[in-house]
Amino acid sequence: MTRTLRPKAADVIGLYLAPPAHAAVFCVDEKTAIQALDRKDRMLPLAPGRAESHGFEYKRNGTLSLFAALNTSTGEVLGKTAARHTSEQLVAFLEDIVASQSPRREIHVICNNVSSHKTPLVQAFLATHRRVHMHYNPTYSSWLNQVENWFARIQREVITRGVFTSIKDLDKKLMRYIRQYNKNPKPLKWTLADPARHTTSDSSDSVD
Repeated sequence: MTRTLRPKAADVIGLYLAPPAHAAVFCVDEKTAIQALDRKDRMLPLAPGRAESHGFEYKRNGTLSLFAALNTSTGEVLGKTAARHTSEQLVAFLEDIVASQSPRREIHVICNNVSSHKTPLVQAFLATHRRVHMHYNPTYSSWLNQVENWFARIQREVITRGVFTSIKDLDKKLMRYIRQYNKNPKPLKWTLADPARHTTSDSSDSVD
């Protein structure tokens, strides 16, 4: 990690290891262009000598973006779908995060270092919500954002295996998964065992 990246990485990792007292820390990102695929062939289950598979014919029913905020202390996830991935939608989601917390609680948001997270609209939001503090990952360091681990999970358990007859059906199944997940959330345990291998994990998931 270069000298210019270390301060930003240290800032983010510090929020995981020693979060400010009486503050909420959220990892925020968007999973864009999730396809509502209605597969024509049924899923073929696992069998001796054969991996689980499905047919190649499907119907495209459009796409959704999923905004997610992982509470690093509880593991709970706030989620919201949108037809488009825009700065306006991000600000609307940040408003939802603010509304979920008590009025006096400081809120720290960890997000990726992309242009849509730094627009004038986002800056205007921050100017009017002084208790919200944005922390940007270093470029090419998305692994630092713990919500990426959760996105991998919903991709594996819902999106890849799913059959979605419409955008509405996709939205319903994504939000249902979030509600089920939040019944037994688990915060990730941040570890750095080897400088060459970066790991975040909970009792069931780990990402290098």
